[in-house]
Amino acid sequence: MRRPRLTLVLAAAATLLLVAGCSSDGDSIVNPGARTPSPGKSESGGISPSPGAPSATASAAPRKGAAKVVRTLTTKLNSPWGLAPLPGGDLLVSSRDTGKIFKISADTGKKTELGSVPGVSPAGEGGLLGLAVSSDFGSDHMVYAYFTTDSDNRIARMMYDDKRPAGDQLGAPDTILKGIPKGTIHNGGRIAFGPDKMLYAGTGEGGDRGLAQDRDSLGGKILRMTPDGEPAHGNPDADSVVYSYGHRNVQGLAWDTDKRLWASEFGQDTWDELNLVEPGKNYGWPEVEGKAGKKGFVDPVEQWRPKDASPSGIAFAKGSIWMAALRGERLWRIPLKGERPVAEPQSFLAGKYGRLRSVVAADDGGLWVTTGNTDGRGEPGKEDDRILRVDIR
Repeated sequence: MRRPRLTLVLAAAATLLLVAGCSSDGDSIVNPGARTPSPGKSESGGISPSPGAPSATASAAPRKGAAKVVRTLTTKLNSPWGLAPLPGGDLLVSSRDTGKIFKISADTGKKTELGSVPGVSPAGEGGLLGLAVSSDFGSDHMVYAYFTTDSDNRIARMMYDDKRPAGDQLGAPDTILKGIPKGTIHNGGRIAFGPDKMLYAGTGEGGDRGLAQDRDSLGGKILRMTPDGEPAHGNPDADSVVYSYGHRNVQGLAWDTDKRLWASEFGQDTWDELNLVEPGKNYGWPEVEGKAGKKGFVDPVEQWRPKDASPSGIAFAKGSIWMAALRGERLWRIPLKGERPVAEPQSFLAGKYGRLRSVVAADDGGLWVTTGNTDGRGEPGKEDDRILRVDIR
């Protein structure tokens, strides 16, 4: 079966922006773990303005709904990236730069090392990235990981046995897909099982823009495959795992209650995107960025200036997409009605916890959110990085 080929800002200006942002932030969070706001850096290295600066789309956002940090589950994580809930509520988290996977107790925050993923080669934005737990975890006990090697990005699965000693709870990796282009930047990395029990992966073009429009490349795509890594039935091309193309760097995947797929995507200099993903569609990169209204390309549902977003993980909960922002250092809420936003996006937590990397929905309707300040582009505090429990409405 064929597979595709593969300086400083003036103090007065910074203060003005911060005050303006905080005054309209819309959250009412009091948490002893909060950090002092500081300038951050984008996923692609640019220095952001003060994290309280309002976004282009949210200046008139209605202040309905709320997001409140009620608990810091755990602290002092090293370069956390992937976040995946286990049946029962505990969390798996990956460490991008060490190649290790940890289990975090949802009750106590206790960290247990499962083990290291062999072959991880961290550099730049690459390393051990996304995690996913099998849809049939109760019977197969499989954990999936997306990671960078010396030659490519790939996806492997490992059997998890919590009866074994800590540090030795992962079986030998079984590579199910390889040949995803790697780069110092734009490695994508988010993986998730959809409602159809197929495995989806968001990839980047590795800094080679042309790969996003090359249907024979796995770079700059959203991929859909069976748990064994084979092209899933119903894909646009029967012998390909490519589901959609024309993406720059996808790091967020989530489904709403009607099983629609949403994806967040890093823009270049102009617009970051939230896309409603449909099979076989072209999302434009590098021909267009943001809403262009150009024939043949799908416009994003929402867009943000990179200084306000640089989006990584997303989750769907209580009728909204919740999006973690790295450079924007905030949590975005995009309320939806069907396929369209029903109101302007709202931002929460601006500048309080630094860069936000991953967000997943909890069984009881809340969110788990990881910070990303130890990724080489943040300003880590003594408790970073952490997993936060966020209650929402």
